[in-house]
Amino acid sequence: MSRLLLAIVLLFALTPLQARTQEVERLIPKVLNIYPHDDGAFSQGLLWHNGYLYESTGLYGESTLRRVDIASGEPQVLLSLDDAYFAEGLERVDDRLIQLTWKAGRAFVYDFGALELIDAIEYEGEGWGLCFDGRYLFMSDGSSFLSVRDPQTFELIFRGAVTLDERLVPAQLLNELECVGERIYANAWNTDYIFRIDKLTGVVTGLIDASGLLTDAERADLPAGAVLNGIAYNPESETFYITGKLWPKIFEVVFGTP
Repeated sequence: MSRLLLAIVLLFALTPLQARTQEVERLIPKVLNIYPHDDGAFSQGLLWHNGYLYESTGLYGESTLRRVDIASGEPQVLLSLDDAYFAEGLERVDDRLIQLTWKAGRAFVYDFGALELIDAIEYEGEGWGLCFDGRYLFMSDGSSFLSVRDPQTFELIFRGAVTLDERLVPAQLLNELECVGERIYANAWNTDYIFRIDKLTGVVTGLIDASGLLTDAERADLPAGAVLNGIAYNPESETFYITGKLWPKIFEVVFGTP
């Protein structure tokens, strides 16, 4: 067991909840740019690499994997999944893309450059969000816990609780994930909030209120289920890209105090 993994296990397992408590920083996204987004895309996973957005979209019979030109919002490549699968989180691991599915217990693996399906991985439970910190995969599954997985084999290594103000975050909140340094950003499903989580302790250290991204008129035009979901980080600009299921826009933002 590596030193980092041992530290994760010990911190989650041995640290009392009271000792993990710290003041939660309140933040908002400050918009730098706005780009078009396909308002038919039920966004489940989003990542940025070398000038393109890669997006996993869900719903049975409509699930896809896309490479998207951010300026136009148009997919340059679009792969449709079999109607039996509801696609979920997406992450790049070296020269592969891994795409979760919701209830099928299967992740699809693609060659990153060619965007061709090359493998499938079986796992237990539901698939929601996925992110890679360069050493381990972190996965949400509709519970109050995040799983740590081997990036090559997808083997489950450890599951740790995520807490906010000394309590477990409610089940079904931890959704789309983005790993950035020692933090994990997680969309809080069916809300306008993003959690900033310390990946070593599972403690929510920041709460990002994204309710101001859309106008009241834009929200009124959204169909049912069109909630905030999709967060990607650009390390070159140190900015985030945020969107939602069936949203017409993608926002490039930084997080700051109100």
